[in-house]
Amino acid sequence: MIRRGAWLAAALLVGSCAPSSRTPVDPERYDQFFLWAGVPPPPAAARAKVLYILGGEVRRGGPPGFVSLRAGEPHGLHSALWLTVRTERLDWDESTWAAILSTLARWRNGGNRLEGLQIDFDAATPGLGHYAAFLKDVRRRLPPRTKLSVTGLLDWSANGDPGALATLSGVVDEVVIQTYQGRSTIPGYAAYFRDIDKLPLRHKIALVEGGAWTPPDALVRDERFAGYVVFLLRPPPAPARAANRR
Repeated sequence: MIRRGAWLAAALLVGSCAPSSRTPVDPERYDQFFLWAGVPPPPAAARAKVLYILGGEVRRGGPPGFVSLRAGEPHGLHSALWLTVRTERLDWDESTWAAILSTLARWRNGGNRLEGLQIDFDAATPGLGHYAAFLKDVRRRLPPRTKLSVTGLLDWSANGDPGALATLSGVVDEVVIQTYQGRSTIPGYAAYFRDIDKLPLRHKIALVEGGAWTPPDALVRDERFAGYVVFLLRPPPAPARAANRR
């Protein structure tokens, strides 16, 4: 979810209400997180209710395959846990599926409260129909009681075809809408949320740590809004200390 493309779709759920002014997103105020490879969890993650942890990628170029990004699986986490797979392609083969299903099983058997699989894919809004067909196959392959989450473009909530979005409502359990690009909140994001309450899917909003955020007015009437997820950033390197001078 630190995005490398243009507009991209993307961790804490506000306990009572969202911050009322445009202030930097502070992980201490939330309890759902995206945790990417190489990013050490902050103290707030210890009390997280939900963690989306990047487990691996399916990269473009060459034959498809699952590339694990973790040395091992999580163990004994009290948080509800999602295995996130970042994918740049939808032509998954059987070996890719075997690796992902094996990873899901190991994470579940590690004493975790595994919610399910999250697909992180930059599905362009005009291509939602093709993406829905892929997700139907994902749902068919998942083990019983395994939920399916997807990340979504900011544009989905404003310009997504209602018919295409409706086909997702019976396939995915939630969509997490990304509001940032790189390390910054996308300018003008509020315009994309004017009709967010019409999105026919249970949805969360992903914020970037340190990004500016003011809750859109439409969230007040949005019955499918299920909270915020904060994308945690790798802390900047500490400045080099000057050598002592005599």
